[in-house]
Amino acid sequence: MLANRVEEAMNKQLAMELRSAYAYLSMSAYAESLSLPGMGRWLRSQSKEEVDHAMKFFDFINDREATVNLETLEQPPKDFASPLAVFEEALGHEKAVSEAIADLYTVVVEEKDYASQAWLDWFVTEQVEEEKSVGRIVESLRRIGDRGDALFFLDKELAERGA
Repeated sequence: MLANRVEEAMNKQLAMELRSAYAYLSMSAYAESLSLPGMGRWLRSQSKEEVDHAMKFFDFINDREATVNLETLEQPPKDFASPLAVFEEALGHEKAVSEAIADLYTVVVEEKDYASQAWLDWFVTEQVEEEKSVGRIVESLRRIGDRGDALFFLDKELAERGA
C-alpha cells in the first residue's frame, strides 16, 4: 500500500511521463514536416520510450494497491523555430523530468517507502542517460548551424535509432 503522499506523487509523475510522450510525438511531427525523417524517427522512438515509462508507473501504482489517477493532457507545442529549438526544448523537458523524479524520490524517502525508493533508482539512472543523449544532439546541432550537408548527415545518424 502506498502512503497518500506517495500515491499522489506517483500519479503526478505518471502524468508527466505521458505529457513527455505527447511532446516528443509533436516534435516528431515537426521534424517530419521539415523532411528530416531521421530526427522524426528518433523523436518518435523517444515518445514510445516515455509511454513505456508511464506504464511502469501505472503498473507500480496498481501493484502497490493504490489508485491510478489519469490527468487530462494539454496540447503540446507544435511549431518550433528550428531543429535546434526542438532539441533544446527536449533537453529542457528531460531536465524537468529529472527534477520531478528527484522530488518524487524525496517524498518516498520522507515516507520511508523503501520499496518505492529501490524501484525509483532505475529512473534516476535513466534520466542521466536521457539528458546525456539529448544534450549530445543539441551540441551537434549547435556546431552544425545552418550547414545543410551536416544536418543531412546528423539526420541519417539519428535514423539509426530503432523505432
